[in-house]
Amino acid sequence: MEELETLLARLREADAQEAISPKAKRRAPDEPAVFSLSPLLSPGEGESPGGIGTLGEKQLHAVLKQHYSAPGALREVPLEGYVADIVGEQGIIEIQTRGLGRLRKKLEKFLARAPVTVVYPIPRHKWLCWIDPATGEIGPRRKSPKIGTPYHAFPELYGLKPLLPHPGLHIRLVLLDLEEYRFLDGRGRDKKKGSTKGERVPLALVQEVRLDSPADYAQLVPASLPPSFTSKDYAAAAHIPRPISQTALNVLYAVGAVERVGKQGQFYLYQRVGK
Repeated sequence: MEELETLLARLREADAQEAISPKAKRRAPDEPAVFSLSPLLSPGEGESPGGIGTLGEKQLHAVLKQHYSAPGALREVPLEGYVADIVGEQGIIEIQTRGLGRLRKKLEKFLARAPVTVVYPIPRHKWLCWIDPATGEIGPRRKSPKIGTPYHAFPELYGLKPLLPHPGLHIRLVLLDLEEYRFLDGRGRDKKKGSTKGERVPLALVQEVRLDSPADYAQLVPASLPPSFTSKDYAAAAHIPRPISQTALNVLYAVGAVERVGKQGQFYLYQRVGK
Protein backbone atom coordinates (compact mmCIF):
# COMPACT_ATOMS: atom_id res chain seq x y z
CA MET A 1 0.00 0.00 0.00
CA GLU A 2 1.39 3.35 -1.02
CA GLU A 3 1.89 5.67 1.94
CA LEU A 4 0.17 9.05 1.90
CA GLU A 5 3.51 10.87 2.06
CA THR A 6 4.71 9.03 -1.05
CA LEU A 7 1.49 9.85 -2.85
CA LEU A 8 1.82 13.54 -2.00
CA ALA A 9 5.43 13.64 -3.15
CA ARG A 10 4.53 12.00 -6.45
CA LEU A 11 1.62 14.36 -7.06
CA ARG A 12 3.68 17.45 -6.21
CA GLU A 13 6.42 16.35 -8.57
CA ALA A 14 3.90 15.90 -11.35
CA ASP A 15 2.26 19.19 -10.48
CA ALA A 16 5.56 21.03 -10.81
CA GLN A 17 5.88 19.87 -14.42
CA GLU A 18 2.70 21.52 -15.65
CA ALA A 19 0.96 24.86 -15.33
CA ILE A 20 -2.01 24.99 -13.02
CA SER A 21 -5.17 25.40 -15.07
CA PRO A 22 -7.76 28.02 -14.01
CA LYS A 23 -10.33 25.30 -13.40
CA ALA A 24 -8.14 23.44 -10.91
CA LYS A 25 -6.16 26.35 -9.49
CA ARG A 26 -4.53 25.48 -6.18
CA ARG A 27 -3.74 27.88 -3.39
CA ALA A 28 -0.11 28.91 -3.15
CA PRO A 29 1.72 27.71 -0.01
CA ASP A 30 1.92 31.23 1.39
CA GLU A 31 -1.75 32.04 0.80
CA PRO A 32 -3.54 32.24 4.17
CA ALA A 33 -6.24 29.67 4.98
CA VAL A 34 -8.94 32.18 5.89
CA PHE A 35 -12.66 32.29 5.30
CA SER A 36 -12.58 34.85 2.51
CA LEU A 37 -15.32 35.13 -0.10
CA SER A 38 -13.82 37.78 -2.37
CA PRO A 39 -11.67 35.51 -4.61
CA LEU A 40 -14.66 33.28 -5.29
CA LEU A 41 -17.54 35.72 -5.57
CA SER A 42 -15.95 37.83 -8.28
CA PRO A 43 -16.47 36.83 -11.93
CA GLY A 44 -13.45 34.93 -13.19
CA GLU A 45 -12.18 32.30 -15.55
CA GLY A 46 -14.40 29.26 -15.89
CA GLU A 47 -17.59 31.20 -15.14
CA SER A 48 -20.26 31.06 -17.80
CA PRO A 49 -22.10 34.26 -18.80
CA GLY A 50 -25.32 33.02 -17.21
CA GLY A 51 -24.27 34.30 -13.78
CA ILE A 52 -25.59 32.87 -10.52
CA GLY A 53 -26.15 29.12 -10.59
CA THR A 54 -24.12 28.42 -13.73
CA LEU A 55 -20.60 27.90 -12.37
CA GLY A 56 -19.01 24.51 -12.96
CA GLU A 57 -18.33 24.32 -9.21
CA LYS A 58 -20.90 25.66 -6.79
CA GLN A 59 -19.69 28.59 -4.73
CA LEU A 60 -20.49 27.01 -1.36
CA HIS A 61 -18.36 24.00 -2.23
CA ALA A 62 -15.57 26.20 -3.62
CA VAL A 63 -15.44 28.47 -0.57
CA LEU A 64 -15.30 25.56 1.86
CA LYS A 65 -12.61 23.88 -0.21
CA GLN A 66 -10.52 27.04 -0.01
CA HIS A 67 -11.11 27.37 3.72
CA TYR A 68 -10.05 23.78 4.49
CA SER A 69 -7.04 23.67 2.16
CA ALA A 70 -3.88 23.84 4.26
CA PRO A 71 -0.65 25.26 2.79
CA GLY A 72 0.87 22.74 0.40
CA ALA A 73 -2.31 20.69 0.04
CA LEU A 74 -3.37 19.51 -3.40
CA ARG A 75 -6.88 19.82 -4.82
CA GLU A 76 -8.89 17.67 -7.23
CA VAL A 77 -6.56 14.68 -6.93
CA PRO A 78 -7.38 11.44 -8.84
CA LEU A 79 -7.27 8.61 -6.30
CA GLU A 80 -8.59 5.03 -6.30
CA GLY A 81 -10.83 5.69 -9.29
CA TYR A 82 -12.35 8.82 -7.70
CA VAL A 83 -11.32 12.46 -7.30
CA ALA A 84 -10.42 13.70 -3.82
CA ASP A 85 -11.28 17.34 -3.07
CA ILE A 86 -8.13 17.93 -1.00
CA VAL A 87 -5.08 15.76 -0.23
CA GLY A 88 -2.58 17.00 2.36
CA GLU A 89 -0.23 15.90 5.10
CA GLN A 90 -3.15 15.21 7.46
CA GLY A 91 -5.02 13.05 4.97
CA ILE A 92 -7.93 13.50 2.57
CA ILE A 93 -10.69 16.10 2.90
CA GLU A 94 -14.05 15.75 1.15
CA ILE A 95 -16.52 18.63 0.98
CA GLN A 96 -20.08 17.35 0.58
CA THR A 97 -22.96 19.82 0.61
CA ARG A 98 -25.67 17.15 0.40
CA GLY A 99 -26.14 13.41 -0.01
CA LEU A 100 -23.50 12.05 2.37
CA GLY A 101 -24.70 8.53 1.69
CA ARG A 102 -23.42 8.79 -1.88
CA LEU A 103 -19.88 9.04 -0.47
CA ARG A 104 -19.83 5.59 1.11
CA LYS A 105 -18.03 3.64 -1.62
CA LYS A 106 -15.62 6.51 -2.20
CA LEU A 107 -14.84 6.76 1.52
CA GLU A 108 -14.29 3.03 1.84
CA LYS A 109 -11.57 3.29 -0.82
CA PHE A 110 -10.03 6.44 0.67
CA LEU A 111 -10.03 5.15 4.26
CA ALA A 112 -7.89 2.21 3.15
CA ARG A 113 -5.22 4.74 2.16
CA ALA A 114 -5.38 7.61 4.65
CA PRO A 115 -7.50 9.40 7.28
CA VAL A 116 -10.50 11.16 5.76
CA THR A 117 -12.32 14.30 6.94
CA VAL A 118 -15.83 14.91 5.61
CA VAL A 119 -17.04 18.52 5.76
CA TYR A 120 -20.82 18.96 5.75
CA PRO A 121 -22.30 22.50 5.80
CA ILE A 122 -25.57 23.31 7.58
CA PRO A 123 -27.36 26.63 6.97
CA ARG A 124 -27.94 28.31 10.34
CA HIS A 125 -29.63 31.48 9.07
CA LYS A 126 -30.64 31.63 5.44
CA TRP A 127 -31.79 34.55 3.30
CA LEU A 128 -33.77 33.69 0.15
CA CYS A 129 -33.19 35.76 -2.98
CA TRP A 130 -35.64 35.25 -5.85
CA ILE A 131 -34.56 35.74 -9.46
CA ASP A 132 -36.88 36.53 -12.36
CA PRO A 133 -35.55 34.16 -15.08
CA ALA A 134 -36.94 36.40 -17.84
CA THR A 135 -35.24 39.62 -16.75
CA GLY A 136 -32.49 38.42 -14.39
CA GLU A 137 -33.79 40.84 -11.77
CA ILE A 138 -33.16 39.79 -8.16
CA GLY A 139 -35.84 40.73 -5.67
CA PRO A 140 -35.23 41.81 -2.06
CA ARG A 141 -33.87 39.03 0.11
CA ARG A 142 -36.07 37.56 2.82
CA LYS A 143 -34.90 35.71 5.90
CA SER A 144 -36.11 32.15 6.28
CA PRO A 145 -37.73 31.42 9.67
CA LYS A 146 -35.90 28.08 9.83
CA ILE A 147 -32.77 27.90 12.00
CA GLY A 148 -30.28 25.13 11.35
CA THR A 149 -28.46 23.27 14.14
CA PRO A 150 -26.01 20.34 14.24
CA TYR A 151 -28.96 18.04 14.96
CA HIS A 152 -30.23 18.61 11.42
CA ALA A 153 -27.22 16.68 10.10
CA PHE A 154 -28.46 13.32 11.40
CA PRO A 155 -30.49 12.31 8.32
CA GLU A 156 -27.29 12.81 6.30
CA LEU A 157 -25.04 11.06 8.84
CA TYR A 158 -27.39 8.08 8.70
CA GLY A 159 -26.16 7.42 5.16
CA LEU A 160 -22.64 6.94 6.55
CA LYS A 161 -23.69 4.97 9.64
CA PRO A 162 -21.56 1.85 8.96
CA LEU A 163 -18.44 4.01 8.55
CA LEU A 164 -18.92 6.44 11.45
CA PRO A 165 -17.07 4.28 14.04
CA HIS A 166 -14.02 4.01 11.75
CA PRO A 167 -11.01 5.52 13.57
CA GLY A 168 -9.80 7.22 10.39
CA LEU A 169 -13.07 9.01 9.61
CA HIS A 170 -13.55 12.56 10.89
CA ILE A 171 -16.69 14.65 10.47
CA ARG A 172 -16.95 18.44 10.47
CA LEU A 173 -20.44 19.90 10.78
CA VAL A 174 -20.09 23.51 9.66
CA LEU A 175 -22.85 25.97 10.54
CA LEU A 176 -23.07 28.86 8.09
CA ASP A 177 -25.11 31.95 7.45
CA LEU A 178 -25.82 32.13 3.74
CA GLU A 179 -27.88 33.51 0.89
CA GLU A 180 -29.77 31.07 -1.31
CA TYR A 181 -30.74 32.11 -4.82
CA ARG A 182 -33.82 30.59 -6.47
CA PHE A 183 -35.48 31.14 -9.82
CA LEU A 184 -39.15 32.10 -10.08
CA ASP A 185 -39.91 29.22 -12.43
CA GLY A 186 -41.98 26.94 -10.22
CA ARG A 187 -45.66 26.21 -9.81
CA GLY A 188 -48.41 28.30 -8.28
CA ARG A 189 -49.25 31.96 -8.53
CA ASP A 190 -45.97 33.02 -6.96
CA LYS A 191 -43.97 30.47 -9.04
CA LYS A 192 -42.06 29.39 -5.93
CA LYS A 193 -43.26 25.83 -5.37
CA GLY A 194 -40.82 23.41 -7.01
CA SER A 195 -38.61 26.28 -8.16
CA THR A 196 -35.06 25.80 -9.43
CA LYS A 197 -32.28 26.31 -6.90
CA GLY A 198 -29.35 28.49 -7.88
CA GLU A 199 -26.26 29.26 -5.84
CA ARG A 200 -25.90 29.17 -2.08
CA VAL A 201 -23.50 31.96 -1.15
CA PRO A 202 -21.92 31.69 2.32
CA LEU A 203 -21.76 34.89 4.37
CA ALA A 204 -20.19 33.72 7.63
CA LEU A 205 -18.85 30.56 9.24
CA VAL A 206 -20.58 30.45 12.62
CA GLN A 207 -19.63 27.16 14.27
CA GLU A 208 -17.75 23.94 13.58
CA VAL A 209 -18.68 20.72 15.37
CA ARG A 210 -15.81 18.21 15.30
CA LEU A 211 -16.63 14.51 15.41
CA ASP A 212 -13.29 12.68 15.51
CA SER A 213 -14.29 9.59 17.50
CA PRO A 214 -17.49 7.87 18.68
CA ALA A 215 -17.07 9.60 22.07
CA ASP A 216 -17.42 13.00 20.38
CA TYR A 217 -21.01 12.20 19.43
CA ALA A 218 -21.95 12.60 23.10
CA GLN A 219 -22.01 16.37 22.50
CA LEU A 220 -25.07 15.77 20.32
CA VAL A 221 -27.03 14.42 23.27
CA PRO A 222 -28.73 17.47 24.85
CA ALA A 223 -27.72 18.06 28.47
CA SER A 224 -31.32 18.85 29.41
CA LEU A 225 -32.50 15.28 28.81
CA PRO A 226 -33.49 13.15 31.82
CA PRO A 227 -31.38 10.07 32.70
CA SER A 228 -33.68 7.88 30.59
CA PHE A 229 -35.42 9.32 27.54
CA THR A 230 -37.34 8.48 24.38
CA SER A 231 -37.16 9.91 20.89
CA LYS A 232 -40.02 12.22 21.90
CA ASP A 233 -37.92 13.63 24.75
CA TYR A 234 -34.93 14.01 22.43
CA ALA A 235 -37.05 15.83 19.83
CA ALA A 236 -38.25 18.33 22.45
CA ALA A 237 -34.76 18.90 23.88
CA ALA A 238 -33.09 19.32 20.46
CA HIS A 239 -35.99 21.29 18.93
CA ILE A 240 -36.26 18.98 15.95
CA PRO A 241 -39.16 16.95 14.47
CA ARG A 242 -39.80 13.50 15.86
CA PRO A 243 -38.67 11.65 12.68
CA ILE A 244 -35.27 13.39 12.82
CA SER A 245 -34.93 12.56 16.52
CA GLN A 246 -35.57 8.88 15.77
CA THR A 247 -32.87 8.96 13.09
CA ALA A 248 -30.54 10.81 15.47
CA LEU A 249 -30.90 8.18 18.19
CA ASN A 250 -30.41 5.42 15.63
CA VAL A 251 -27.06 6.99 14.67
CA LEU A 252 -26.06 7.74 18.27
CA TYR A 253 -26.83 4.16 19.23
CA ALA A 254 -24.75 2.86 16.32
CA VAL A 255 -21.66 4.86 17.41
CA GLY A 256 -22.10 3.97 21.08
CA ALA A 257 -23.04 7.41 22.40
CA VAL A 258 -26.33 6.10 23.84
CA GLU A 259 -27.60 2.70 24.88
CA ARG A 260 -31.06 1.15 24.90
CA VAL A 261 -32.25 0.27 28.39
CA GLY A 262 -35.83 -0.80 27.81
CA LYS A 263 -39.06 0.40 26.31
CA GLN A 264 -41.76 2.90 27.14
CA GLY A 265 -44.79 1.61 25.28
CA GLN A 266 -43.65 1.02 21.71
CA PHE A 267 -40.65 3.36 21.95
CA TYR A 268 -37.11 2.58 23.07
CA LEU A 269 -35.77 4.10 26.26
CA TYR A 270 -32.23 5.45 25.95
CA GLN A 271 -29.49 6.51 28.34
CA ARG A 272 -26.17 8.23 27.76
CA VAL A 273 -23.34 5.74 27.75
CA GLY A 274 -21.41 5.92 31.02
CA LYS A 275 -24.24 7.56 32.95
